[in-house]
Amino acid sequence: MAEEQVILVNEKDEQIGLMPKMEAHEKALLHRAFSVFIFNDKNELMLQQRALSKYHTPGLWTNTCCSHQRVGETNLEAGKRRLQEEMGFVTPLIEKTSFIYKAPFDNGLTEHELDHIMVGHYNGLPKINKDEVEAWKWMSLEDVKRDIKKQPELYTAWFKIIFDKFYKFLNIADESNS
Repeated sequence: MAEEQVILVNEKDEQIGLMPKMEAHEKALLHRAFSVFIFNDKNELMLQQRALSKYHTPGLWTNTCCSHQRVGETNLEAGKRRLQEEMGFVTPLIEKTSFIYKAPFDNGLTEHELDHIMVGHYNGLPKINKDEVEAWKWMSLEDVKRDIKKQPELYTAWFKIIFDKFYKFLNIADESNS
C-alpha cells in the first residue's frame, strides 16, 4: 500500500503540491490538516488517547480525531471519514476556524499544519479502532483546561495549542450569550 499523501499548501490554504506524509513531517513543510471536536449534551468534549503503536506521540490524549485531507476531499468529508475510521461513528460537523501551527517532536518529525477545526455533537458510545485509539473519555472544557495546566506531558502538542485557541473562542461565544 502506498504511503498516504498530504496536501502541501501556502499560508492562504492554496494547494501547491503533494508529498508523502512522513516526508512532509521530516521536512516540516506546511500542509493541510483537520481536527475534530465532538461534544455531548453535557457540553463535554470526547477525548481520545492515541494508540500506543503510533509513530509519534503514542499514548497521549488529544481531541476526538484529527488527520489530513485527501485530494478532492472537502474538509467536512475528511473529518467525517476520519471520525468513522478512528471512533466508529459519523455525525454532522461544522467547520469553525483554521490556523497555522508548528510543533516539533523529539523523534525529528515536525507537524507544520494549516489546521481546520470542526465541531460536532454525539451522545453515543464510540467503537474505537484499536490501531488508532487506545482509549477515550468525556471531559468538561474546564476539566481539560485544568488538567493540561497540571499535566501538560499527557497531551499532544497540537491539542494544547488548538485547545488554547479553541477554548478562548468558546468563552467569547459564551460571554456574548449571557
